[in-house]
Amino acid sequence: MKQALETFTYYFDIVLLVYTISICSSYMMLAFVSARALISYKRENAYTDYREILASPLTPGVSLIAPAYNESLTIVENVKSLLSLQYPQLEIVVVNDGSKDDTLQKLIDNYDLELIPYAYDARIAHKPIRGIYKSKHSIFDKLLVVDKNNGGKADALNSGLNVASGKYAACIDVDCVLSQDALLKMVKPFMESENRAIAVGGVIRIANSCVIEDGFLKAVQVPDNMLARFQVMEYSRAFLMGRMGWSKADGLLLISGAFGLFDKEIAVACGGYDHSTVGEDMELIVRMRSYMIERGEQYTVSFIPDPLCWTEAPSTNKVLGRQRNRWMRGTIETLLMHKRMFFNPKYRILGMLSYPYWFFFEWLAPVVEVFGLVYFLLLALLDLPNWPYFFALMGSVYAFALMMSMAAILFDEMSYYQYTRWKDIRKLIVAAILEPFFHHPKVVWWGIRGNLDFVQGKKSWGEMTRTGFNTQKKA
Repeated sequence: MKQALETFTYYFDIVLLVYTISICSSYMMLAFVSARALISYKRENAYTDYREILASPLTPGVSLIAPAYNESLTIVENVKSLLSLQYPQLEIVVVNDGSKDDTLQKLIDNYDLELIPYAYDARIAHKPIRGIYKSKHSIFDKLLVVDKNNGGKADALNSGLNVASGKYAACIDVDCVLSQDALLKMVKPFMESENRAIAVGGVIRIANSCVIEDGFLKAVQVPDNMLARFQVMEYSRAFLMGRMGWSKADGLLLISGAFGLFDKEIAVACGGYDHSTVGEDMELIVRMRSYMIERGEQYTVSFIPDPLCWTEAPSTNKVLGRQRNRWMRGTIETLLMHKRMFFNPKYRILGMLSYPYWFFFEWLAPVVEVFGLVYFLLLALLDLPNWPYFFALMGSVYAFALMMSMAAILFDEMSYYQYTRWKDIRKLIVAAILEPFFHHPKVVWWGIRGNLDFVQGKKSWGEMTRTGFNTQKKA
């Protein structure tokens, strides 16, 4: 019995080592590709004059779709911020998704809205629209408010896609703060790409503790809350060292639901956002990509490293746990809905590299970690661990994690130098040192809970309570 257990331990150690080397190698490769892409992007765009796009009569129309549900406390200021964006052919479609508070009434009162007859092509199914409103004043001519029965975020976005008149549709969370030139930068890849660009994403940044006044970002600061600070590290790694690399390799599977720009024709032709998944943002990108491949059309999905969108991150473990649980369930649902891609050469890099990466290293990573922990505890009880191997492996993993986090800080500072104070950099370095011990175990647990809730058929979004930007004060 002991001989069999030792044999199993030997081969399992090899499997675990191969898995660890594989995931670390993939991270390093993505970081390398991202670094080259980031340098290239900075060089190519160093002298870009976005005023030419702003002034050009050929600039394509963009419809910015912002779902709103019970947002009465901030809706007026949020819409004011959207109206101030610099873009010539802009339409702002605010979708009141059956709010139970006075969100709609505040919009009517503050923007002098009136109910209008409005014809649109309902190519995507969604809950009934109760009315469409426009302002009586030309100063708010860009604003269109859709009032509909509650159906959730995906349903609200679908109604916005039906109503929107722009060639491209930008989908945004209404409580996000965009940089003034965000749309100008996002539309540029659509105008320059040799192949048809079907979607473009940008960097999402954490706005906790930043100074936000009247819907505008006035000063950037590292969050005071340590949980939010950990998320700054996660976002830097995910966007600057992950999605930038996948975009360069033409294998990007996800554009954040907080802010993304899409070719509306392709999004509508694919059926819009899927109501059956809580990961509707990822699923739509995968479906749009498969749609183009299956029709033999050349296309591209791009990512730009500009910090275009600022959002409030969860500041409590309870709320963050709900978010990560939902992200995991959305990932699993998307992968299973498109399982035909798995190692399918028909889908090129999407099937042969992107999908397997998400399957093994995004979906299964927390499962492997927990299984490895349980396995090690059993070995410890039987006094069988190879202690030198264990400490060497753990030390190597920690050193690698710290190296990647430090690289993320470096990427951040080399790209757009958001954190200009040394004390902010010091806070991020401390967060990088502590994250593997105090934050990563919770992320693994939330991933396991997401797997368990998926097996149990849980479909709820989970309440995402926010503190609000109005509480942020200047340091």
